[in-house]
Amino acid sequence: MSYYLNSENHLDPGPIYVRENGQLHMVNLALDGVRNSLQKPRPFRLFPKGFSVELCMNREDDTTQKEKTDHFIFTYTREGNLRYSAKSLFSLVLGFISDNVDHIDSLIGFPEQIAEKLFSAAEARQKFTEPGTGLRALQKFTEAYGSLVLCSLCLRNRYLVISEKLEEIKSFRELTCLDLSCCKLGDEHELLEHLTNEALSSVTQLHLKDNCLSDAGVRKMTAPVRVMKRGLENLTLLDLSCNPEITDAGIGYLFSFRKLNCLDISGTGLKDIKAIKHKLQTHIGLVHSKVPLKEFDHSNCKTEGWADQIVLQWERVTSEAVKPQEPSESRKAAQHFYGKRTRTETPVKCPLADTHMNSTEKLQFYKEKVSDCHGPLLKHEAISSQESKKSKRAFEEPEKEQGNSSQSSKQKYVCLAVEDWDLLNSY
Repeated sequence: MSYYLNSENHLDPGPIYVRENGQLHMVNLALDGVRNSLQKPRPFRLFPKGFSVELCMNREDDTTQKEKTDHFIFTYTREGNLRYSAKSLFSLVLGFISDNVDHIDSLIGFPEQIAEKLFSAAEARQKFTEPGTGLRALQKFTEAYGSLVLCSLCLRNRYLVISEKLEEIKSFRELTCLDLSCCKLGDEHELLEHLTNEALSSVTQLHLKDNCLSDAGVRKMTAPVRVMKRGLENLTLLDLSCNPEITDAGIGYLFSFRKLNCLDISGTGLKDIKAIKHKLQTHIGLVHSKVPLKEFDHSNCKTEGWADQIVLQWERVTSEAVKPQEPSESRKAAQHFYGKRTRTETPVKCPLADTHMNSTEKLQFYKEKVSDCHGPLLKHEAISSQESKKSKRAFEEPEKEQGNSSQSSKQKYVCLAVEDWDLLNSY
C-alpha cells in the first residue's frame, strides 16, 4: 500500500468511502504528508488512452476480435459511410450452435424449419468436412430427419469420395435413389454390404454399372431379401450393366425382387440369353425392350436434399488432396536430358453412353403392366388390343338381342305378383 502511495505514476483510485458509527464518509488520501486538497474530478473515459478502432473481419488468426465483430452487421450507406447494426438474437444463437454442432445430443423432435437453417449455417462454416466432428454432426441430422437431409445420392465415378468419406455416406438414411456407377467397388466392398442394411430398405432405384461385380456379389446383395424378406425389397429399378463376371447363375438371384419394374443386364457374361429372357418373363414379368429405356440414361438420379452441397465439398477436398504436384526445375531438366516426357494422368471416364453397343445387344427389361417404366409399345400388344376391340364388338350384338328379348319377356310377364317380385329382387 505504501509503495502504491509513494509511486509517482500512480493511477487515481477515485473516491474512498469509510463507514463510521453507521454513517458513510468520503475521505481523501494523504501523499507523504502533503496537504489534503480537493482534486478536480477527472472526466470519465469509456476507453483508455491509445485506443484505436480496427476492423478485423478478414483476420482469421485473431479469434477474440472475430468474436467481437461477429455480433454486428457492417454495411455502407449511399454516402460511403460505414454503418453497423447488431444481429438478431436468433442469428447469434444459430451461429453459436452451428459452431458447436458436434456437441448436440439429439435433434429428434426439433422443428424441421429451424433444423434446416441450422444445417445451412453449419454447412457454411464447413463443419461437415472436418474429419472427426463432421461425422458426428451429420449423424445427428440423419437420424432425426432422414430423407430431408438426402433423398437421392449420385456418386457416379466418384470412387475417391467413397474411399475417403465412407462412414459419412453410410450415415445417410431413407434414400430412394442411389447411383454408384463406375466406382469399381467389387464383391467385398463394405458399401455393397451396407446396401442390405435396414437403413437403405427405402431404396427404389439402384445403379451398379461397371462395378466389377460377379455372381458372388449379386448373391450377397440379394441374400436378405431371399432369406428374411428384408433389405432391398422395395427395389423397382436395377442397373447391373457392364459387369462381365455376372453369369446366368447370378441372374437367378434377382428373381427375389418381386417389385422390380426395370432391369439392365447389358454387357454381362450371359451365355443363354434366350433362356434368361424367358425366365425373367415367367418369374417376375419382365419383358425385353427392343429400344433403349430412358430410365437407364443416368439423368434421373441426382443428389437432392439438404446435404447436396456437402457432397460437392467432399469431392473438392478429395480432388485437391490427390492433385498431382508440379515437378521441380531440376527434375524437368533431367527429364529433358534423358528424353523422357512428363506423365499426364488422364481421368478414367465412365462408359455411360455405350455407343459401340447396338440397341439389339442391350438387355434392358421392363414390366408391361407398370406405367412408371414407360416401355415401348410392341406389335403383339397392338394386335391384342385390336383383337379385344373385335371381341367387344362381337359381344355387343348378342347383348343387344338379349336386351330386346328381356324387354319383351318383361312385357309378356307383367302379371307377376308382388311376392314373386320380392323373391326375384332378393337374388
